[in-house]
Amino acid sequence: METATKPPITIAISLKAAAQVRKLLAADVAAADGVRVAVQGGGCSGLVYKLLLEKAARPEDKVYEEHGIKIYVDKKSVIYLAGTELDFSDGLNGKGFVFANPNAKKSCGCGNSFSV
Repeated sequence: METATKPPITIAISLKAAAQVRKLLAADVAAADGVRVAVQGGGCSGLVYKLLLEKAARPEDKVYEEHGIKIYVDKKSVIYLAGTELDFSDGLNGKGFVFANPNAKKSCGCGNSFSV
């Protein structure tokens, strides 16, 4: 008997981040159904994370789903995000989404920019 294996997750989302994304999706007038996570050149360390609400997958996207949240990742960003967890912090050090990326060799103080 074959057992189904779960495909490897490039990017995971914590329960806390999933709850925050649900709130954003519920308030979105454009009726997005998921979140796009991308990496682009820029920032003080060379690369910067992008997080956007998205209506649907693009032709070359990888689509992941965890805790009921669809996560869209473009083909270029997949390699930079392998093993990353998207979390949400509402502590004293600031409020917002946080990326725990094992591929980041260096990051800036704000946590939004990194290098590999």
